[in-house]
Amino acid sequence: MATMNVSLPDALKAVVEDRVASGEYASASDYVRDLVRKDEDAKRKWIEYRRLVQEGIDSGVSDVTFDQAWKEGIEQARANGAKD
Repeated sequence: MATMNVSLPDALKAVVEDRVASGEYASASDYVRDLVRKDEDAKRKWIEYRRLVQEGIDSGVSDVTFDQAWKEGIEQARANGAKD
């Protein structure tokens, strides 16, 4: 595993130390690794969101009304196990 030194302002250092002291993380390194993983996951989700938005734009105008689309969405959600 590679080592990286990071400089933080005192306020951010205190946040890291508080998370470790609370027992949420075993070490500052564990906390930083978790933050990096979460950031990567957020980036991946943002890229997928933008792809889906572009797909919707590229698909053109629909002749389905909002009410029809809403009803279909509710039906699909229920079919997938969603509760009211």
